[in-house]
Amino acid sequence: MPEDRPTLPPVRLHPDAELARDALATPLLTRAVRLARWAGPDTRVGAGGELVDEQLPAAAQELGLGTGGDGPAYASEAWRAAVDTGLVEVHEPVDDAEHGTVTAGENLALINSGGPQDILAIWLEALEAVYADAIAPLLDNLAEAIGEDGEIDYEALEWDPDAEAEFLDGVLGNLYLLTVAEGGAGEGPVPLPALAASMIVPDDMGEPTDDVLEQVSVAMMRLDDQFQLFEPIGLVEYRPVDEGLMAEDGEEPVAPVDDEDVSRYGMVRLTPLGLYGIRARMLEAGIDAPAVGDLADKGADVLLDGLAQFPEPAARAETEQWLARRGPADAARDLLAAARGTDAGAPLRRLHCQQALTLVGPQAEPAVRAVLDDAELGGLARVWLAERGATDVPAPPEPMIFWLAIDTIAAQLDAEGELEELQGLVEDLVGQHSGFFEAAWRVDHPATAEVLEAMGRLHRDKAAAKEARKAAFKARSRSGG
Repeated sequence: MPEDRPTLPPVRLHPDAELARDALATPLLTRAVRLARWAGPDTRVGAGGELVDEQLPAAAQELGLGTGGDGPAYASEAWRAAVDTGLVEVHEPVDDAEHGTVTAGENLALINSGGPQDILAIWLEALEAVYADAIAPLLDNLAEAIGEDGEIDYEALEWDPDAEAEFLDGVLGNLYLLTVAEGGAGEGPVPLPALAASMIVPDDMGEPTDDVLEQVSVAMMRLDDQFQLFEPIGLVEYRPVDEGLMAEDGEEPVAPVDDEDVSRYGMVRLTPLGLYGIRARMLEAGIDAPAVGDLADKGADVLLDGLAQFPEPAARAETEQWLARRGPADAARDLLAAARGTDAGAPLRRLHCQQALTLVGPQAEPAVRAVLDDAELGGLARVWLAERGATDVPAPPEPMIFWLAIDTIAAQLDAEGELEELQGLVEDLVGQHSGFFEAAWRVDHPATAEVLEAMGRLHRDKAAAKEARKAAFKARSRSGG
């Protein structure tokens, strides 16, 4: 496996136009836009740009939230989003005026006239504002830390913004990884306890201690608040922790506790828009977070090397996007040329080349036939032609057969396939050729000794495994390695 392979698998993002529509439909941005259009010359704001209390009921009414209950609070939240995203511009008081005023911001016009990237940029600004709220001190703690002079005693808060951000970024990163990883949680929500535990419980800890479990419980409650903030901006779909689980010590829970129903402890899933947002934040932080389509405008050599980090479905999607920008004949020639080489990554390049050629179709045949006599590509070419039902394919010389066998296993080892599939491939190849190992150790391929050693580990027949190890020794002696 190449050492420089990124940790994060590539994400398959929805088209920008679709994501922009999702962004405009999020409750928080929708309300922010409505309030930005509602604001006028008589709108008054405080020193921090917030709507004055007297105007909150009218703002809530404009949003259809009603003037009682949580309506004014939601209106205040939406107004702050309008300010933070540049949908309105705040002006300081002039002369003896008590309050500041507002005018339409530059970004308000982009809501109607801007392209998808403009909309997504506005949404990302809203996301950053919500993120800042999510790591802010809890209101109860904040009230206790305000001194008699009205100043906040940050030491009394015991609030470390860097630690808060690091923890939340870690949780969002784990959620992103679970969502994009092959066989991960992309098809379903993730239990909140699992996310909290992923940041707190050491990997080598068997049974968590009571202290660790308490830390997980505290983290869950904090995440519960944070994900409830992130849902209105469309980052996640979230089912909050059941209030029946939050009874104080000595009190009866509101509802019976069913330890088997993990969904009661909170369930969260990144939305397609959330995947876009978290990836954008990762890229901003300098993290390599590849996406399907990144290689579409690159050369065939970059494509084949890059596919080494892609799981199979993403590799196919990436290849399809790359091929869509090129003529079939030119693409086939470029792929075959890029597949050559004796470096460590070459076998996997040839495997991805062969898979890409299956997507090109019959137009690739002239380019494939042109390499039938090539020592590195002739075996690949014969396999491709045979799979397409071609009848006039010349038989490969024996050295090419064994060279292809070594190359194929080397590619599969780099691809880190399933153990049973690798064992099946090894045993099939050995079974098809009598005296396989006697011929294989003589193959002039950079990976011969390494492949034979791996075959010795993988083959389930002890006698064959022993032969493979002997052949590996001979190959190393032959090459002087």
